[in-house]
Amino acid sequence: MMIASTDRLVVRDWTDAPGDLARVYDIYSRDEVMRWLGGGKGRMTDPAEAVERVHAWRDRYDEYAGRWGIWAIEPRDAGHAVGSVLLKPLPGQDGVTPTDDIEIGWHLHPDSQGHGYATEAARAVLDREFATGTRQVYAVVMAGNEPSMAVARRLGMTHLGVRTDWYGGIELDAFVLQRPA
Repeated sequence: MMIASTDRLVVRDWTDAPGDLARVYDIYSRDEVMRWLGGGKGRMTDPAEAVERVHAWRDRYDEYAGRWGIWAIEPRDAGHAVGSVLLKPLPGQDGVTPTDDIEIGWHLHPDSQGHGYATEAARAVLDREFATGTRQVYAVVMAGNEPSMAVARRLGMTHLGVRTDWYGGIELDAFVLQRPA
């Protein structure tokens, strides 16, 4: 299912297609990606884990009927996904229970960074979410992840400093974007 699109990109569900599963594994098995996602917890070590991951994402967000989830970013001319964009409730101090705070995030394959894909996909998803009446959306970034901080800034997000409100209280640089008036 397509979630959003731009002239260059389609944001869509990850599927069980071999190309999608290979790309999920290629992204989420890489230390250079996973070090920014919970310090590497959840790094895939077997290609078969890609099926489980895609199904877990689908099951976790199925009740939201496409409003929230983790989706593939696919350039119209690439023929394959370059990464993920996510929109979901941030987990609270226990690291599990969803809060009322909504998070935007992005995970790109290293070969696809530096092309504006994360910013463009996130903008399309943010516009869609703000149209539902959501007042503000957060991005949280691990210290040192300058490329992700740059995406947040390009989106017009305001840096709030280091916060420990979410993901079990770990220190994260937080950014917020208010719905345009």
